[in-house]
Amino acid sequence: MNKRIKALLCCLVFTSLFGQEAIAAGQGDLSPDCQLSAFTDHNPLSLKQWRGQVLYVDFWASWCGPCAKSFPFLNSLHSELKGQGLQIVGVNLDETPADAQGFLAKYPANFTIAADPQGLCAPLFSVQAMPSSYLIDRKGVIRHIHLGFKAGEAEELKQLVIKLLAEH
Repeated sequence: MNKRIKALLCCLVFTSLFGQEAIAAGQGDLSPDCQLSAFTDHNPLSLKQWRGQVLYVDFWASWCGPCAKSFPFLNSLHSELKGQGLQIVGVNLDETPADAQGFLAKYPANFTIAADPQGLCAPLFSVQAMPSSYLIDRKGVIRHIHLGFKAGEAEELKQLVIKLLAEH
C-alpha cells in the first residue's frame, strides 16, 4: 500500500476516532509531535525534541517545483539564524527514497531532512500544498502556516522567523 493511501486511511481513522480537530493542526494550535526518521541514517526524530527552539517545518517532495526554489532560501535562513535558536526540518513526502535522493543531489540541504515512514505527519499537520511550511514558536505553538513558495515571499518569511526568535 503506498504512502498516500496510508495517509488517507490514517486521516479517516483519526477523524472517526477523535473528530476532525485531531488532524487539523492550525495556527494557534500546539504542534503535533510527529515521529520521523533522519533521512540519511534513519535515526528516530521527534518534533518535540526541538521544543525551546523556533522550528520551521517544511513539507516537500521531489516533484514539487516551488520546493526546488525554496531550498536555497531555507539553506540561507538556516546558516544565518541557527545560532539564534532556529531549527529547520524538511519533511520529505516522496513515496520512494530514491526520488528524494535525486532531488537532494540537485538541491542539497544544510538543514535537517527527515522522512515520514508511517505517512502520519502530513495528515496531522493537515498539509494541503507543496511545500507547506509551519513556523512553530519555542513553546511548540504553530504561529504561521505558509502554503507554496515564491522567491518574493522569502523576506516576509525571514522576518516572521526573526520575530519568533526575538520572543523568549
